[in-house]
Amino acid sequence: MIRVKDLCVVKNGNTILKDVSLKFGEGGITALIGPNGAGKSTLLNAMAGLVQTAKGQVMVDGCDMTRARPPERARRVALLAQNEQVTARLSVRELVSFGRWTYHQGRPKAQDHQKIEAAIAAFDLGTLADRRLDSLSGGQRQRAFVAMSWAQETPWLLLDEPLSALDPRHVRDIMDRLYDLTRPGKDQRSVVIVLHDLAVAARYADRIVALKEGQLVTSGPRVLAMTGPMLSALFGTDLAIQKVAGKDVVVPA
Repeated sequence: MIRVKDLCVVKNGNTILKDVSLKFGEGGITALIGPNGAGKSTLLNAMAGLVQTAKGQVMVDGCDMTRARPPERARRVALLAQNEQVTARLSVRELVSFGRWTYHQGRPKAQDHQKIEAAIAAFDLGTLADRRLDSLSGGQRQRAFVAMSWAQETPWLLLDEPLSALDPRHVRDIMDRLYDLTRPGKDQRSVVIVLHDLAVAARYADRIVALKEGQLVTSGPRVLAMTGPMLSALFGTDLAIQKVAGKDVVVPA
């Protein structure tokens, strides 16, 4: 479970998050939504224990992430930040192997190789495993980054706008895989993802956390929290939820 209590983050004299409190349980996909500058990325980084807080507490499965040492944090959450910088000369397999660094420290064992190959298989990268990153399409490359985070084998996977600049086919490919991998089962993981595409949030999210101007607007199951009036107030424009082919979609009101 993730519990955030009275969280405040201040940067350069500007309050980025103000008295944010929320909690949600394991499993499924939690979407962080809100307008630009709402504090979504800061909240995600706080969940990973990478933000200096002015006040408050972030607990992940009972671990205080604001106090935990890096190795302990790395076994609790895997964070895929925006614009990850790695050399384009890496192969997909080499990139994915970085997800195991906290375990092997540069000396991978048989179990590490097994987990690397499992992550490659989970994201259908087998035929691309030996190709360099600069030879891949944007969607293939982003799938490799998500697989790297998955290989870290943490209960929680935190993704900061992983769908940015992807075409609809690759968006659906990644989200379908994440949805399947977060369903109940022995290998179930939990995903928290920053999304700007409300259509993706409406289709795939189990829970919604909405932020605006650094404050929590709402948090809860998507079917209850994601409503037309809430979205309209959140984004300052009239929006509505409609059913299309049995799926919720967000449309202009």
